[in-house]
Amino acid sequence: MQLLIRLIINAVAIWLAAAWVDKIEILSPADKGNGGKVIVILVVAVVFTVVNAVIKPIVKLLSLPLVIVTLGLFLLVINALMLWITAKISETTDYGLRVDGVWAAVWGGIIVAVVNWLLGILVLDGDD
Repeated sequence: MQLLIRLIINAVAIWLAAAWVDKIEILSPADKGNGGKVIVILVVAVVFTVVNAVIKPIVKLLSLPLVIVTLGLFLLVINALMLWITAKISETTDYGLRVDGVWAAVWGGIIVAVVNWLLGILVLDGDD
């Protein structure tokens, strides 16, 4: 149940990033209506969750000196990189997430991080 809630939080965060940043868009099938867009957002959220679970810890460990020197600001670059990797993975299909530019990825990464943090506060962990 916890994984499903986290997946929905990621989906909402990606949807808000696409809604608020001009150069981030979610491509969905036109003939399916809003139901198709919701499915595409959920699939992109699954890909984003897997990228964050597999690649992000490795990148954070390798960039630890930069994170320390920049007092954590380099984590914004890492978040943007994870969003960009998710977009590149979904680019192999006709649907999915498209990020056009470095600054769009940075702003999208900030939005995703803040929304995940805000909505994550509302979700209780299993040991609470």
